[in-house]
Amino acid sequence: EVQLVESGGGLVQAGGSLRLSCAASGFTFDDYTIGWFRQAPGKEREGVSCINSSGFNTYYADSVKGRFTISRVNDKNTVYLQMNSLKPEDTAVYYCAASRFSVCTADVYDDWGQGTQVTVSS
Repeated sequence: EVQLVESGGGLVQAGGSLRLSCAASGFTFDDYTIGWFRQAPGKEREGVSCINSSGFNTYYADSVKGRFTISRVNDKNTVYLQMNSLKPEDTAVYYCAASRFSVCTADVYDDWGQGTQVTVSS
């Protein structure tokens, strides 16, 4: 079965850093775009960052560009999201997801992890 498992969330102060991990199994990992999405209470789910199957092309939301870095290690079926200079508005549940399409919109992502909570205090 397709599985995506996020880890690495936690509580940090503004300006701090976290590295999120997404471990995948049950599919051919290097055939898929992997995205990080987040959802805060009362808000729409938004695309944070996505990386294509080879890792050559990446996307970042304007709100995180320059602060977050997405990467993947295909041999380990793992995608990372390095989050630096965190802000309180980054607080959300972060999900990783897989898609056959090289875009960063949630509607084309079929397989989702359970999410990991990121809380940034002021």
